Amino acid sequence: MKKLKILLTNDDGVESAGIRTLWEGLKDFADLAIVAPMKEQSGKGVSVTFYGPIRVERGDSFGNIPTWKVDGTPADCVKVALGGLLDWKPDLITSGVNHGSNAGRSILYSGTAGCVIQGTLQNVPGIAFSYTCSETKSFPQVKSYLVPIVDYVSKHPLRGGTFLNVNFPNKTIQGVKMARQGLHFWHESPRKVKHREGHFEFHLDEVAHDHEEHPESDIALLKGGFVTAVPIHINEMTDHSHLEAHKESFDIFIEEKFSNL
Repeated sequence: MKKLKILLTNDDGVESAGIRTLWEGLKDFADLAIVAPMKEQSGKGVSVTFYGPIRVERGDSFGNIPTWKVDGTPADCVKVALGGLLDWKPDLITSGVNHGSNAGRSILYSGTAGCVIQGTLQNVPGIAFSYTCSETKSFPQVKSYLVPIVDYVSKHPLRGGTFLNVNFPNKTIQGVKMARQGLHFWHESPRKVKHREGHFEFHLDEVAHDHEEHPESDIALLKGGFVTAVPIHINEMTDHSHLEAHKESFDIFIEEKFSNL
């Protein structure tokens, strides 16, 4: 049987412990290539570099696995990988393992998710892996779960426009559950500080906003010690109920406003 071809990437940088965990967990299961940022790019979401060149250098930290370091964002890494850096198209993109949770709506900020979102937009399925403790330097519970999760996705393909967002709890694992996305997100509370040179600076202090979570949400299940896997769909984000309720009145209202000018 042909091995899967998997692109490994992340937002914590090519030298991070998280991507090394991915490599160690998947290197005997699939044919790998690594394309990751030269330095940490946390919180970059799906941002890309519009102006200026994106420098790419070969890396040598992962044995004989083809490795490239990219002076750009996580999404840049996937763009250049799929745009000609690799001479083959991946069957799957795996991103992470992120140092910190990407559960709930915090995923909107995530560079870890940004990698697989970029791949999903280019019709390459992906899995984002995250660990809920941002201070950890190792991922002792994660490695043994990587192959089973990847293997399941390879045998039960994600539908077009969908990626899988996997989070690991920072406690004894009670099991693995496919879940729904929770409501939790990090709300940045700007703190105003006067600089010694006279101007003001703002520091974004992260404050967690708690919500009443569905018991089958990733947030609730992570608190119970479960690994969570949430299918996130991005191809169609239209609020169809709002469209159906307001399209006619909106069109008429705007047309009337302009007809009276």
